[in-house]
Amino acid sequence: MAHPKRRQGKTRTAKRRTHDKAVTPTMAICPNCGAWHIYHTVCGECGYYRGKLAIVKEAAV
Repeated sequence: MAHPKRRQGKTRTAKRRTHDKAVTPTMAICPNCGAWHIYHTVCGECGYYRGKLAIVKEAAV
């Protein structure tokens, strides 16, 4: 297998890793129930997406 001839410096490694940071997802408030959900996804509390029922949620027993 191939081996590097020279060691890469800390600066070069850090420059490459600048884009590897964790990004928090963009959140929105559901207009139907008021719960927080991720943009462009169905609300986990009520099952609505863009004002329409997308998932029928079971009632808690």
